[in-house]
Parts: sequence; structure tokens; C-alpha cells
Amino acid sequence: MLATSLTLDSLPDLVKIGSRTGLLWSRNGMQFAGLGQAKTIELDGLKHTSEAALELADIGIDESSTEQGAGAGPIAFGALPFNRKDAGSLIVPEIVLGTAPDGRKWITVVADADDPVDVNQAMARITDAGSRPVPKGLEPASFDLVSTLPPEIWRDEVVGYAKERIEAGELDKAVLARELVLRTDHPIDPAYALERLHRSYRNAILFSVDGFIGASPELLVSRFGDMVRAHPLAGTAPRSSDPDADQASAARLLNSDKDRWEHRITIDWLLDTLLPFCSFVDAEPEPTIVTLANVHHLGTRVEGRLSSPAASVLELVGALHPTPAVGGKPQEPALQLIEAMERMERGRYAGPVGWVDAAGNGEFAVGIRSAQIDGTEARLWAGVGVVADSDPAAELSETRSKFQAMLSALMRP
Repeated sequence: MLATSLTLDSLPDLVKIGSRTGLLWSRNGMQFAGLGQAKTIELDGLKHTSEAALELADIGIDESSTEQGAGAGPIAFGALPFNRKDAGSLIVPEIVLGTAPDGRKWITVVADADDPVDVNQAMARITDAGSRPVPKGLEPASFDLVSTLPPEIWRDEVVGYAKERIEAGELDKAVLARELVLRTDHPIDPAYALERLHRSYRNAILFSVDGFIGASPELLVSRFGDMVRAHPLAGTAPRSSDPDADQASAARLLNSDKDRWEHRITIDWLLDTLLPFCSFVDAEPEPTIVTLANVHHLGTRVEGRLSSPAASVLELVGALHPTPAVGGKPQEPALQLIEAMERMERGRYAGPVGWVDAAGNGEFAVGIRSAQIDGTEARLWAGVGVVADSDPAAELSETRSKFQAMLSALMRP
């Protein structure tokens, strides 16, 4: 199997194409739209990321390739399960269109070594697949939205119980999620939802992999050459339509002892976990407000230089997931509490979602603000960090604010 990457002068709208082909990544000018499956790399849990990286690197690169930067050559898309022990897979598309922040544009075609590559034919295939119209009418016409666990039970029995365990000193933090199931009378079109997410959440990481779509605000980890970066979020406040009230909400979040302590847990853990891979790693001294259309978050940028030889982004994902921002601290007691109390399957919610190339470069987001779409049904989730100072009623309210992102994208007015 051989990958051929050729430089292009121009490209069509990759968000439009990828939202229709089902393989999309868009973050800060790094965009990919993919079509087909040249190869599937099975992953028997996150402890096997090194083997997956080697399998991707085994795909040869055609000597006629004119594009060789990060993201060129064979790349794999992945939306991996939250449970790091569960099996997942990476998809190597047959055709990928890519663009980078520095203006590079290219097409990659992966095919058997004996098959001649027809770039014009490949471009026609992916643009044709990405040009189908998205219905603008009122279909689906009816919606049935069900909470897997009644909100009051989740508030009192799930969050309330977790708070008791934390107050008893058994753990410091547990991240607990709720699930909603949306059922409709016509198949849900992921492209429609992605287009609405793209309009409303311009600063978010837009993704689509195998029916799992979303607009995540949180970068789990990126690796370009020997540079590693992360942008963890922890601590949330709702937005307000009143500018003064909205500014006050952001200020309260920035000055909240409870939220800053919860955020610090994640930053310290992330630095400690990255350090063995790095010659240097550090974080911003203070968190800043990350504002989205529906909520404010506390965020801190982390940056480091990897030791030689630089670990693949897949190895970094395997080490970092799940962070305390989506699991808790200490990790094992928190994960045990999640499994015992949530009464649902997270699937790929809050798991790593992103891309990796054969050189080990790549980006992975935390799969939040997401939905798994299957025909006429969509499953979506929202989680909160529970600590000793948590108010169960406020945590329930926070999940409702977070659900707004996907519900507004999925449910047509």
C-alpha cells in the first residue's frame, strides 16, 4: 500500500466536504476531509497505541509525492472510546484533502502499490461525494428527547452520592455525565448539524468520524515535530444574553476558588504526565476565560519540547487519557465511581478524537460537545466535575447549558 501526496493551488470548502463524506477535522486552519477506507487499524485499548503508530508508518510514501509536511502522506482519523480498555479503531481514508495554517494545500491518495494514481479522478470522487445538498426543509418533523436517567435522580443520587464520597475523603474529584437520546421521524443528517456547529462555534474543534460528530472546545494534545501542546479546560459558567450579566458570570468563574482548584488538579496532573516524554514542559501561570456561544470555561495552555526520539501523538494520547477534566482524581477511584453511578455507556463521549500521520504528528481533542448519530437516533452527553464544594442543583444546571450546543445543532427550528 502506497500514499501519494500532491501539492495543490486551491481547494474547495473542506468543512462542507468532510461533513458530507463523514471524515472531517477542522482546528485553527488545520483541516482534513477524507473519503473511503483504504485501511482500518484496530486498537485493542489505549495501551496498544505504539503498535497502531507502527502499522500506520508501514504504509509507504510514493517518491513522486510533492507534499511532505505534517499531515501529508497517510493519515488516520480516530474517535476512540472513553474506556481506555475498550477496543477502538483508526480509519485511513482512500482520499484526503488537507490544508494547513501556513497555506499549504494537498491531496493524498492511498492505494495498492501496483495501482496507478489518477489525481483528477480522486479529486472528482471526493468533491462529488462532498457536494450533495443538505435538506433545508423541516424534516425531521418530530423529535422525542429522553433523558436516560431522570434529571432529579441524577442530581440527588448520582451527584449527591459522589459528593458524599468526596467529603468522606475517598477521592478529590469525579466527573459525572448525563445522557440524552434524541429520536426523530426521519434520519438525522450529520452534515446539517455540523454546518450549524461550524457557524455557531467558530473557535471550537470540529470533527466527524464514523457518525461521531461534535465541536469540542478542548485540545487533549497535539504534536508537530518535537513540539507538544495541550489546552485543558475545567470550570464552567453559563453565558447570558445581557452583556453586563455575561461579563459578571465570566468574572465570577475566574475568581471562583472551587473552579480554580478543580482546574489546577487537571493542570498539575497534565504536567506530571507529560514530563517523562519531554525535555521541557510548562503551563501558563494563570487560567484564562475561554468563551463559547453557550458557556465560559477556565483554560490553560500547556507547551513543551519532546525528548528525542519524539513520542508519537498516539503514545501521548495513550498516556494522557483520561485527564482529571473528564475522569477525576485519583483516576482509578474516580473511574470506578463513574462506572458504578452513571448507569449508561459513554461510548466515545469524552474519549480522544483526532488524526495522526505516519511521522507521529497529529492532534486529538477531548470528544465533548458531541453526539453519536445512527439513523433516526442521536445520543448526546454533558458532564460536570464534582468536588467537595459542588452544589448538585448547580451541576444539573451546568449540564443543561452544555447540552445546548448539540441540541441546537440537531433540532431544527
